[in-house]
Amino acid sequence: MRKNSVKNIRVNGEVQRVLAEIIHGEIKDPRISPLTSVVAVEVSPDLKNCKAWISVLGDEQAQEDTLAGLKSAEGFIRGKLAKTINLRNTPEIRFVLDQSIAYGVDMSRKIDEVNRDIHEREEEESGTEESE
Repeated sequence: MRKNSVKNIRVNGEVQRVLAEIIHGEIKDPRISPLTSVVAVEVSPDLKNCKAWISVLGDEQAQEDTLAGLKSAEGFIRGKLAKTINLRNTPEIRFVLDQSIAYGVDMSRKIDEVNRDIHEREEEESGTEESE
């Protein structure tokens, strides 16, 4: 199975969906933030390894705690994955913290600030022109 084959893309999507369900509904670890999302999943073509990108909305401590909680629950998650998805091999999951959503939110906030500053400057300039 090639890396970008239709079968591999389907497996990635199914593993991502099931991982999200397991993380949100079945893990009771208090370290795992409720604002955790599975951004992307890449299962190797031999179905033995899986890299899951996780995004956590919160501060750095919440992100580290969530990653630690997921790593400690890795065996449980893999077992649930094996029961839910019928694959030849159940992949060994490696969780990776993905900062892209937080980065996007931060950039959006900065753009809003710049636009607000520009709008305020334009209002000040139009106010000074009227008074002259």
